[in-house]
Amino acid sequence: MRPYEIVVIFDASLEESDIRGFTDRLVEHVRAKGGTPGRIDRWGRRTFAYELKHRTEGYYVFIEAVAEPATMAEVDRMLTLSDEVLRHRVIRQPERAAGRKTPRPAEPESTPAAP
Repeated sequence: MRPYEIVVIFDASLEESDIRGFTDRLVEHVRAKGGTPGRIDRWGRRTFAYELKHRTEGYYVFIEAVAEPATMAEVDRMLTLSDEVLRHRVIRQPERAAGRKTPRPAEPESTPAAP
């Protein structure tokens, strides 16, 4: 299991209930595959710096999850195929950034020098 961050930009013309429903389906998919969804931040409607698919606004959602890489590949595919999503990014977090310590490799025992 590895920590991930998912950022999704939805079409701003969608109803908030539709966006919430899609986000809930996404979280349930991660949970069904054995992952652990974390914090979900709905950043809301934001104006783009430039047009995306002839749109000037989008609705941003940020999701943290801990899951297997295969599960996140399925989530990435779901987001790519969805018409509601303008852009998305699935980012694997380094172990230290996620607050987890990586185990140190065992050091070989030192043998005393022969006389």
